[in-house]
This record gives sequence, structure tokens and C-alpha cells, in this order.
Amino acid sequence: MIAPPVPFRMVRPYDPDTDDGNLWELKQAFERELGGDTGDEQKAKQYESKLTDKYRDRYLSWVGRCVDEEPQTVHVVEGDHDDALVGYVFVLPSSLSMIWDAAVLNEVYVDPAYRGSSVADELMDAAISHCREQSLPLDRLVLDVDADNERAQAFYERHGFEHWGELVARPI
Repeated sequence: MIAPPVPFRMVRPYDPDTDDGNLWELKQAFERELGGDTGDEQKAKQYESKLTDKYRDRYLSWVGRCVDEEPQTVHVVEGDHDDALVGYVFVLPSSLSMIWDAAVLNEVYVDPAYRGSSVADELMDAAISHCREQSLPLDRLVLDVDADNERAQAFYERHGFEHWGELVARPI
């Protein structure tokens, strides 16, 4: 049996003056899931340990600078029954497109209660629409996704993403 759709309000641009607290709640959930669901206990501890007040301030300040530069870089979705945000998407401003010679999807996150609804699709549509307005070296939208995150992999493939290289990392 398919669950009924979860009601939500429309996708809208992020407002740093009113959305900071809610965005931070979603960001923490994003990081905890990334650390806990796609790795071992050590990875989960690393991701959890960075969620300090200092990191919060740095992150929200950076988001604010990106939104000041391009107001459409971050879009959010409110739940139907209160002002809490239930999802967000964050595309880097075009001034940072030289990193990958393309638009960069930095983060997309949807509250688990809203997964399987159209929230993620609408956030992706907003991100792609914004990217089409950016001045880019290559007309591409890139992102990194954990190889163990099968749900995300399927979502991105459904939205036309294809493998385009591989990101590797090492400790510093």
C-alpha cells in the first residue's frame, strides 16, 4: 500500500533572517545521516564531532554570503502544519563554478517523513532552474554522492545525472 502524500508548502528561497535555526536543524540531520548511514562508527563520530557551535556559525555565515551573492542558491520547503523546514537544496554560487567548471549541487536534504513525496523532486527542479541562470564554464550540474547511498544514487539517476569521474579523498 502506498502511503498518502505528506502535505507541504511550496518551495521558496531561503531567508537567512527567519530560516537559520531551521536550516541548521536540517543540516545537522544531513551530516548525521551522512556519517552514520554511509560508513562505520568512526565516520559517524567524525561527522558528529564537527557539529559544534563554531561550525554552526561558520556554516550559516557561509550560506549567508552565498545567498547575498545569489539569492536563489538555497531553496527550502516548509511543512504544512508549522514553520519548520522539511527540506533544502544548496547550489553554490556561480563564482565558485570554477571548482568543477560546472554548477555544484552542494547539498540536498529532505526530512525522512517527507521522503517519497515530491519534496525532493521540487527542490531538484528549483536547483536546476537556478543553475540554468548561472554563467558556467560547462553547462553541467555536478555533485558528489556516497557510493553506499543507494537511495540518493537512484534519485540522481532519475533526474538525469550520470557518472562523470570519481571523487577521491585522503586525510590531511
